[in-house]
Amino acid sequence: MELTFVRYQATAPNARGRYPGIFALANGLAKGGRLRDDDWASWRTANDHYDAAYTDPSTVDGSIYDPHINPSAQSWFKGSATHLLAGVSFYTDLLSRYDIGWEVLHSANPGKILYEDDVQVVVAPY
Repeated sequence: MELTFVRYQATAPNARGRYPGIFALANGLAKGGRLRDDDWASWRTANDHYDAAYTDPSTVDGSIYDPHINPSAQSWFKGSATHLLAGVSFYTDLLSRYDIGWEVLHSANPGKILYEDDVQVVVAPY
């Protein structure tokens, strides 16, 4: 069976021409003070859960998201990470409530792998 990868990202590019992932989009809402208090509390709880559930690649390789070293780095979940994918709906619902466009991508080969663990890869897209 072929391994598939899943990415949730913005539908529109940011100022640098990149498509931020849903965690970056939600974090931007929170850090920008745009979330209602109840949404902020739920976002914080969800982020705490994900922070505990899997490794932040930048804690293993500090250059992984460096815009000068890996300017196009993207994170993708492995399709087998169903326990993590199940909670993504919180983020997609949050973004939709705040009119932030998002989309889901699936790929068997999203790019050159820069980092990999049991639930995710960070790639330089082809």
